[in-house]
Amino acid sequence: MENSENSADRSPSPSYPVSAAGNALRVVRLLHELDELRVMDVADRLGVARSTAHRILAMLVFEGFAAQDRHKVYRPGPALQAIRGSHAAPPPDLITIAQPHLRRLADAVGETTHLMVLEGNGARFLDGVEGPQALRVSYRTGTLLPAHVASGGKAILAALPADRLRALYPNGLPGDRAKTPKDFESLMHELVSVRRHGYALNLQESERGVLAVGACVRDRTGGAVAAVAVAAPSVRCTRARLTELSRPLLATVQDIGQGL
Repeated sequence: MENSENSADRSPSPSYPVSAAGNALRVVRLLHELDELRVMDVADRLGVARSTAHRILAMLVFEGFAAQDRHKVYRPGPALQAIRGSHAAPPPDLITIAQPHLRRLADAVGETTHLMVLEGNGARFLDGVEGPQALRVSYRTGTLLPAHVASGGKAILAALPADRLRALYPNGLPGDRAKTPKDFESLMHELVSVRRHGYALNLQESERGVLAVGACVRDRTGGAVAAVAVAAPSVRCTRARLTELSRPLLATVQDIGQGL
């Protein structure tokens, strides 16, 4: 049970809590990108009624992810500001620029695409587009996975200088040591191959039954800012197919980088 002090600091709970977590996450993403939103903006972006948009924003205010000013404009709340302040934020236009490219890639290869950034030694999924097939990998927007088991995470790690890479793992690799890579030296060896080929693989390391290939998105200065991954069910995807998928993937990350 909440104590009375915490309860007093929070806005009243909305009358109609929103159960569509996906829409709520998209609004959080928009607040991060745009810094201000109105009810009509959310309704237009999500394709929902204004009453639904209002309920989403009310819930985000209640949870501290949004705050409403006297002009009825919603801005990032303390919870979102804390997240933005504790990690290096991606370029504000990254998601907007990447989204159409993610969709085109998903349509072209028939598989799910993901956009992610490095958050500490984790890979945070910012956006995704599900593939058109009935059996597909779902998108994971908002999920944080260990970077060393995600294809996109490995692709970003491979772009880091050695001293920064070591600083991310002062106590070795976290997580299940039964999975590969088993230790930091094994990861370093794998990243050599990632740099050589330009892409990284995830062979059921993050989730049983899922294979993925990821590549780093670099801005026009050559800095590593994000990664895009293509994920597919292992029942129809071989390692050889991942290599084939790397070709349109590499073209996509280059296009995104040129747009930043």
